[in-house]
Amino acid sequence: MSAYGPTEYEPTAHGPTGPGAHDLDGPAGYGPTEPAAYGPAAHGPTGPAAYGPASPAAYGPTGPTELLVIAKEPVPGRVKTRLCPPFSPAEAAELAAAALADTLETVLALPARRRVLVLDGRPGPWVPPGVEVVAQSGGGLDERLAAAFGRCTGPALLVGMDTPQITPALLAPALAPDAWEGCHAWFGPAEDGGFWALGLAQPDPALLRGVPMSVPETGAVQRRRLVEAGLSVRDLPVLLDVDTASDAHRVAADAPGGRFAAALGRLTGAGAGVR
Repeated sequence: MSAYGPTEYEPTAHGPTGPGAHDLDGPAGYGPTEPAAYGPAAHGPTGPAAYGPASPAAYGPTGPTELLVIAKEPVPGRVKTRLCPPFSPAEAAELAAAALADTLETVLALPARRRVLVLDGRPGPWVPPGVEVVAQSGGGLDERLAAAFGRCTGPALLVGMDTPQITPALLAPALAPDAWEGCHAWFGPAEDGGFWALGLAQPDPALLRGVPMSVPETGAVQRRRLVEAGLSVRDLPVLLDVDTASDAHRVAADAPGGRFAAALGRLTGAGAGVR
């Protein structure tokens, strides 16, 4: 997500429409793609046949909660623009692709009813098997988040692509068998005042519509909206999301074994902790 605080999020065009769309949201839906290497320049085939649903298959442990990842296709000039400079648009896209790969790997290791990438852009072979892909809806970020939750039929937990340091252990409390006992919502605050995770036992789009996005008080307003709706809210740890080069180094140092840290090390020619 970015952490839904101050970010460079810009609405963009959606993917194609067609049959086989998942019922989560958006003008089109995509089935799981074939396994392939992650990377910003990897694109799948174009045309209506490219986005039909794949044969059903089980990947990873199961659970009652739907896991959503909201993200942008890692295309140079469209993602992580606040990393430029010192990074070039192509390098920023490489870092975004690595962050998304780390995030999806974590999602696949967690118990979930289904795992869905809510994508702004076109899917490609960088999407791992076991992850369904659907197009984001139109409107502002609050409307996109609301729409993503609005078509879920049961408990759902949403994260973004800007916190590659997340681990299965970090998210385990929100996905445990008793995660929703006495709890209506899970909230992951971000250092910049936004939020990096949101879980709802009974997804209601109204809880997100109208929340001001990309401002320092985004997280506070969103959490207050949950409480004022009478929901019992449990908090996940505060995390830093990757917006700037300094953020990137801090996050890589926190998760030195991930693809994001490796990509940053290649691009800087130094260890993750070097600024």
